[in-house]
Amino acid sequence: MLALTRKKGEALVLNNNIEVTILEIRGDQVKIGVSAPKEVPIYRKEVYLQIQKENEESSSAESMEILKNMF
Repeated sequence: MLALTRKKGEALVLNNNIEVTILEIRGDQVKIGVSAPKEVPIYRKEVYLQIQKENEESSSAESMEILKNMF
């Protein structure tokens, strides 16, 4: 993991086309702005993990159903 220090108004550039800017700092919360092409999905990690879990569950259920139908 790369750890960087940034101040309000400063930014990072990722992959030449994604910019992450520190918008506000209040106590232990940091407000971040992300500017990226529309085709780049951006999720909060907890949402991303939930999507992954649901995809795995769906995939497993579909696989079992396909196997049942084969026999």
